[in-house]
Amino acid sequence: MIKQNFHSSDALITANYNFGRLSKIIEAHATVHRCVATVDFMEEELQPYPATVNDEGMYHHAREVAEAMLGEGNVRRVTPFMGAEDFAFYVQKFAGAFFMIGVRNKTMEMEAMHPLHSPHFVIDEDVLPVGAAIHAAVAIEYLNKHAANGKVN
Repeated sequence: MIKQNFHSSDALITANYNFGRLSKIIEAHATVHRCVATVDFMEEELQPYPATVNDEGMYHHAREVAEAMLGEGNVRRVTPFMGAEDFAFYVQKFAGAFFMIGVRNKTMEMEAMHPLHSPHFVIDEDVLPVGAAIHAAVAIEYLNKHAANGKVN
């Protein structure tokens, strides 16, 4: 059976891939159980994810817009982290800034925040309109600032 949506509790493969070694381990484990395993990581078809790196100017722009909307005390920089994100492909071609919207509500029964792909992940859906408004405002303010001089990237 092929599982299409893995949770972090199902499997962990580090970003430092050693596909040859991993293939041998899987094949040997199958042999021990009198089975045969064929491993194909589809390296030719699937491009590895690049690092997600914010454009410095776009980062400052998004931060200014968020601070204007939410107040300076409600916007903070998080510790950089390693993780694969589709957005990385966009910021290779266009100036962009990856940012997150806080989804924890201490008045709800949320003991702790869990990662997005965790089976324990819970979100306060009341923050979704705020997130949508921030994304829209970042785009609108960018266009307002740059359309006048004709330099919209």
